Amino acid sequence: MTESPPASGVDFHCHLDLYPNHEAAIARAEAANIYTLAVTTTPKAWTRNLELTRSTRFVRAALGLHPQLVAERAGELALWERHLSETRYVGEVGLDAGPRFYKSFEEQKLVFRTILERCADAGGKILTVHSVRSAPTVLDMIEKHLPQHRGIVVLHWFTGSKRDMQRAAALGCYFSVNAEMTRSNRGRILVTEMPLDRILTETDGPFTQMQGRPAEPADVRLTVSSIADVRKMATSTVSDTVRKNLQALLKA
Repeated sequence: MTESPPASGVDFHCHLDLYPNHEAAIARAEAANIYTLAVTTTPKAWTRNLELTRSTRFVRAALGLHPQLVAERAGELALWERHLSETRYVGEVGLDAGPRFYKSFEEQKLVFRTILERCADAGGKILTVHSVRSAPTVLDMIEKHLPQHRGIVVLHWFTGSKRDMQRAAALGCYFSVNAEMTRSNRGRILVTEMPLDRILTETDGPFTQMQGRPAEPADVRLTVSSIADVRKMATSTVSDTVRKNLQALLKA
Protein backbone atom coordinates (compact mmCIF):
# COMPACT_ATOMS: atom_id res chain seq x y z
CA MET A 1 0.00 0.00 0.00
CA THR A 2 1.65 3.23 -1.14
CA GLU A 3 1.70 6.31 1.09
CA SER A 4 0.77 8.72 -1.70
CA PRO A 5 -1.39 6.93 -4.30
CA PRO A 6 -2.35 8.67 -7.57
CA ALA A 7 -5.64 9.97 -6.19
CA SER A 8 -8.06 11.97 -8.30
CA GLY A 9 -8.83 14.22 -5.34
CA VAL A 10 -8.20 14.83 -1.65
CA ASP A 11 -10.65 14.84 1.27
CA PHE A 12 -8.40 15.43 4.24
CA HIS A 13 -11.16 15.54 6.84
CA CYS A 14 -14.25 13.34 6.68
CA HIS A 15 -16.17 11.44 9.36
CA LEU A 16 -16.80 8.25 7.39
CA ASP A 17 -17.87 6.35 10.50
CA LEU A 18 -20.78 8.75 11.02
CA TYR A 19 -22.54 7.86 7.75
CA PRO A 20 -25.43 5.37 8.00
CA ASN A 21 -23.28 2.64 6.42
CA HIS A 22 -19.63 3.03 7.39
CA GLU A 23 -18.31 0.32 5.09
CA ALA A 24 -20.28 1.61 2.12
CA ALA A 25 -18.97 5.14 2.70
CA ILE A 26 -15.41 3.83 2.61
CA ALA A 27 -16.17 1.86 -0.55
CA ARG A 28 -17.54 4.97 -2.29
CA ALA A 29 -14.42 6.96 -1.42
CA GLU A 30 -12.25 4.15 -2.75
CA ALA A 31 -14.28 3.86 -5.95
CA ALA A 32 -13.95 7.60 -6.53
CA ASN A 33 -10.14 7.44 -6.04
CA ILE A 34 -10.30 10.15 -3.37
CA TYR A 35 -7.44 10.18 -0.87
CA THR A 36 -9.57 10.40 2.26
CA LEU A 37 -8.58 10.95 5.86
CA ALA A 38 -11.28 9.27 7.93
CA VAL A 39 -11.17 11.14 11.23
CA THR A 40 -12.55 9.75 14.47
CA THR A 41 -14.03 11.61 17.43
CA THR A 42 -13.25 9.13 20.20
CA PRO A 43 -10.49 6.58 20.77
CA LYS A 44 -13.11 3.87 21.25
CA ALA A 45 -13.99 4.24 17.56
CA TRP A 46 -10.40 3.71 16.46
CA THR A 47 -10.17 -0.08 16.28
CA ARG A 48 -13.12 -0.48 13.91
CA ASN A 49 -11.90 2.38 11.69
CA LEU A 50 -8.45 0.82 11.51
CA GLU A 51 -9.88 -2.60 10.64
CA LEU A 52 -11.92 -1.19 7.76
CA THR A 53 -9.05 0.86 6.29
CA ARG A 54 -6.14 -1.50 6.84
CA SER A 55 -6.15 -2.66 3.22
CA THR A 56 -7.68 0.33 1.44
CA ARG A 57 -5.66 2.16 -1.17
CA PHE A 58 -7.05 5.65 -0.73
CA VAL A 59 -8.63 5.82 2.74
CA ARG A 60 -6.59 6.34 5.90
CA ALA A 61 -7.92 6.42 9.46
CA ALA A 62 -6.96 9.07 12.02
CA LEU A 63 -6.97 8.62 15.80
CA GLY A 64 -9.00 11.35 17.45
CA LEU A 65 -10.43 12.78 20.64
CA HIS A 66 -12.75 15.59 19.61
CA PRO A 67 -12.64 18.72 21.78
CA GLN A 68 -16.43 18.89 21.82
CA LEU A 69 -16.45 15.49 23.53
CA VAL A 70 -13.74 16.15 26.10
CA ALA A 71 -16.24 16.88 28.89
CA GLU A 72 -17.54 13.30 28.63
CA ARG A 73 -14.56 11.52 27.08
CA ALA A 74 -11.41 12.94 28.69
CA GLY A 75 -11.03 9.60 30.47
CA GLU A 76 -10.28 8.02 27.08
CA LEU A 77 -7.04 9.97 26.72
CA ALA A 78 -5.04 7.02 28.05
CA LEU A 79 -6.68 4.81 25.41
CA TRP A 80 -5.75 7.38 22.76
CA GLU A 81 -2.14 7.22 23.95
CA ARG A 82 -2.11 3.41 23.75
CA HIS A 83 -3.26 3.45 20.13
CA LEU A 84 -0.98 6.26 18.90
CA SER A 85 1.77 3.95 17.68
CA GLU A 86 -0.72 2.30 15.29
CA THR A 87 -1.11 5.30 12.98
CA ARG A 88 0.61 8.30 11.47
CA TYR A 89 -2.63 10.29 11.43
CA VAL A 90 -4.21 12.07 14.39
CA GLY A 91 -7.61 13.73 14.42
CA GLU A 92 -9.99 15.14 15.05
CA VAL A 93 -8.29 16.92 17.95
CA GLY A 94 -7.91 20.54 19.05
CA LEU A 95 -9.88 23.17 20.94
CA ASP A 96 -13.41 24.59 20.81
CA ALA A 97 -14.19 27.80 22.72
CA GLY A 98 -17.70 28.14 21.34
CA PRO A 99 -20.54 28.84 23.82
CA ARG A 100 -21.65 25.19 24.04
CA PHE A 101 -18.20 23.87 24.90
CA TYR A 102 -16.43 26.69 26.72
CA LYS A 103 -17.10 25.12 30.13
CA SER A 104 -14.64 22.36 29.27
CA PHE A 105 -12.05 24.66 27.68
CA GLU A 106 -9.42 24.26 30.40
CA GLU A 107 -9.83 20.49 30.30
CA GLN A 108 -9.64 20.61 26.50
CA LYS A 109 -6.30 22.40 26.78
CA LEU A 110 -4.94 19.72 29.09
CA VAL A 111 -6.01 16.99 26.67
CA PHE A 112 -4.69 18.84 23.61
CA ARG A 113 -1.36 19.52 25.31
CA THR A 114 -0.94 15.81 26.04
CA ILE A 115 -1.83 14.94 22.44
CA LEU A 116 0.71 17.41 21.08
CA GLU A 117 3.40 16.24 23.47
CA ARG A 118 2.86 12.57 22.66
CA CYS A 119 2.93 13.35 18.93
CA ALA A 120 6.15 15.30 19.40
CA ASP A 121 7.65 12.37 21.29
CA ALA A 122 6.66 9.95 18.52
CA GLY A 123 7.65 12.23 15.63
CA GLY A 124 6.30 12.18 12.09
CA LYS A 125 2.61 12.47 12.92
CA ILE A 126 0.14 14.44 10.81
CA LEU A 127 -2.65 16.08 12.80
CA THR A 128 -5.98 17.48 11.62
CA VAL A 129 -6.89 20.15 14.15
CA HIS A 130 -10.14 21.86 15.18
CA SER A 131 -9.75 25.50 16.31
CA VAL A 132 -13.22 27.05 16.68
CA ARG A 133 -12.95 30.46 18.37
CA SER A 134 -9.55 29.39 19.68
CA ALA A 135 -7.02 29.83 16.88
CA PRO A 136 -4.53 31.95 18.89
CA THR A 137 -4.51 29.44 21.75
CA VAL A 138 -4.24 26.49 19.37
CA LEU A 139 -1.26 28.13 17.66
CA ASP A 140 0.36 28.99 21.00
CA MET A 141 0.11 25.34 22.01
CA ILE A 142 1.38 24.01 18.68
CA GLU A 143 4.35 26.36 18.84
CA LYS A 144 5.18 25.31 22.40
CA HIS A 145 4.46 21.60 22.34
CA LEU A 146 4.88 20.35 18.74
CA PRO A 147 8.08 21.63 17.10
CA GLN A 148 7.88 21.78 13.29
CA HIS A 149 10.45 19.02 12.86
CA ARG A 150 8.41 16.66 15.06
CA GLY A 151 5.02 16.75 13.29
CA ILE A 152 2.75 18.65 10.93
CA VAL A 153 -0.62 20.27 11.62
CA VAL A 154 -3.45 20.67 9.12
CA LEU A 155 -5.92 23.26 10.38
CA HIS A 156 -9.38 21.95 9.53
CA TRP A 157 -12.11 24.47 8.53
CA PHE A 158 -9.96 27.37 9.74
CA THR A 159 -11.93 30.46 10.84
CA GLY A 160 -9.26 32.50 12.60
CA SER A 161 -8.07 35.96 11.64
CA LYS A 162 -5.76 36.84 8.78
CA ARG A 163 -2.99 37.37 11.31
CA ASP A 164 -3.67 33.92 12.81
CA MET A 165 -3.51 32.43 9.33
CA GLN A 166 -0.16 34.06 8.60
CA ARG A 167 1.19 32.85 11.92
CA ALA A 168 -0.07 29.33 11.25
CA ALA A 169 1.67 29.29 7.88
CA ALA A 170 4.90 30.46 9.53
CA LEU A 171 4.57 27.53 11.94
CA GLY A 172 4.40 25.14 8.98
CA CYS A 173 0.68 24.44 9.14
CA TYR A 174 -1.51 23.44 6.21
CA PHE A 175 -5.20 24.36 5.82
CA SER A 176 -7.97 22.01 4.72
CA VAL A 177 -10.73 23.93 2.94
CA ASN A 178 -14.32 22.85 2.38
CA ALA A 179 -16.96 24.35 0.11
CA GLU A 180 -18.86 25.83 3.05
CA MET A 181 -15.90 28.12 3.75
CA THR A 182 -16.29 29.78 0.35
CA ARG A 183 -19.92 30.74 1.02
CA SER A 184 -19.19 33.61 3.42
CA ASN A 185 -17.28 36.82 2.78
CA ARG A 186 -14.86 36.14 5.63
CA GLY A 187 -14.24 32.61 4.44
CA ARG A 188 -13.67 33.73 0.88
CA ILE A 189 -11.12 36.30 2.03
CA LEU A 190 -9.24 33.68 4.05
CA VAL A 191 -9.26 31.18 1.18
CA THR A 192 -8.03 33.88 -1.20
CA GLU A 193 -5.10 34.73 1.03
CA MET A 194 -4.02 31.28 2.17
CA PRO A 195 -0.61 30.23 0.84
CA LEU A 196 -1.44 28.17 -2.23
CA ASP A 197 1.17 25.55 -1.39
CA ARG A 198 -0.52 24.86 1.98
CA ILE A 199 -4.09 24.27 0.79
CA LEU A 200 -5.77 20.87 0.94
CA THR A 201 -9.44 20.07 0.36
CA GLU A 202 -11.93 18.49 2.73
CA THR A 203 -15.66 17.88 3.07
CA ASP A 204 -16.11 17.46 6.84
CA GLY A 205 -18.93 15.16 5.80
CA PRO A 206 -21.52 14.39 6.94
CA PHE A 207 -21.54 17.79 8.71
CA THR A 208 -21.69 19.76 5.46
CA GLN A 209 -24.29 19.57 2.72
CA MET A 210 -23.85 19.22 -1.00
CA GLN A 211 -26.94 19.59 -3.19
CA GLY A 212 -29.25 18.83 -0.28
CA ARG A 213 -27.48 15.73 1.03
CA PRO A 214 -24.50 15.06 3.31
CA ALA A 215 -21.25 15.78 1.48
CA GLU A 216 -19.04 12.80 0.64
CA PRO A 217 -15.38 12.52 -0.41
CA ALA A 218 -16.24 12.56 -4.13
CA ASP A 219 -17.72 16.03 -3.59
CA VAL A 220 -14.28 17.56 -3.15
CA ARG A 221 -14.37 18.17 -6.89
CA LEU A 222 -16.95 20.85 -6.20
CA THR A 223 -14.76 22.20 -3.40
CA VAL A 224 -11.91 22.50 -5.89
CA SER A 225 -14.21 24.43 -8.23
CA SER A 226 -15.22 26.75 -5.37
CA ILE A 227 -11.59 27.46 -4.49
CA ALA A 228 -10.78 28.08 -8.16
CA ASP A 229 -13.64 30.55 -8.38
CA VAL A 230 -12.55 32.43 -5.26
CA ARG A 231 -8.91 32.58 -6.33
CA LYS A 232 -9.68 33.20 -10.01
CA MET A 233 -7.67 30.20 -11.12
CA ALA A 234 -8.29 27.28 -13.43
CA THR A 235 -9.94 24.34 -11.72
CA SER A 236 -7.28 22.01 -13.09
CA THR A 237 -4.54 24.16 -11.56
CA VAL A 238 -6.17 24.03 -8.12
CA SER A 239 -6.72 20.28 -8.41
CA ASP A 240 -3.11 19.66 -9.41
CA THR A 241 -1.85 21.95 -6.65
CA VAL A 242 -3.87 20.18 -3.95
CA ARG A 243 -2.50 16.81 -5.03
CA LYS A 244 1.05 18.17 -5.04
CA ASN A 245 0.47 19.65 -1.58
CA LEU A 246 -0.69 16.27 -0.33
CA GLN A 247 2.41 14.61 -1.73
CA ALA A 248 4.63 17.21 -0.05
CA LEU A 249 2.82 16.72 3.25
CA LEU A 250 3.12 12.95 3.17
CA LYS A 251 6.82 13.10 2.31
CA ALA A 252 7.64 15.57 5.09
